Amino acid sequence: MAFKPLHDRVLVRRVESEEKTAGGLIIPETAKEKPQQGQVVSVGDGARKDNGELIEMAVKAGDTILFGKWSGTEVTIDGEELLIMKESDILGIIDADQAAKAA
Repeated sequence: MAFKPLHDRVLVRRVESEEKTAGGLIIPETAKEKPQQGQVVSVGDGARKDNGELIEMAVKAGDTILFGKWSGTEVTIDGEELLIMKESDILGIIDADQAAKAA
């Protein structure tokens, strides 16, 4: 894929949610909510201050992130549904190593 977001925008692939509940019930497709977790595919160069100085991005490609329920704009690139959002729509980065240790 050859798509690079501009400025402080981020291209995100949603992470699919579980098909079963903790109790073992299977959730039908019609009842599922879209996940609020995703993996960063690519990022822009960053925002600019009024004086032209570049503000580096806090996320990078490969990061797993958590974002708001109504964040981003859905787009289809190369047949894949992705989200484009501003970096400010991202709530945080999920540290996969820490999550694995806690489990």
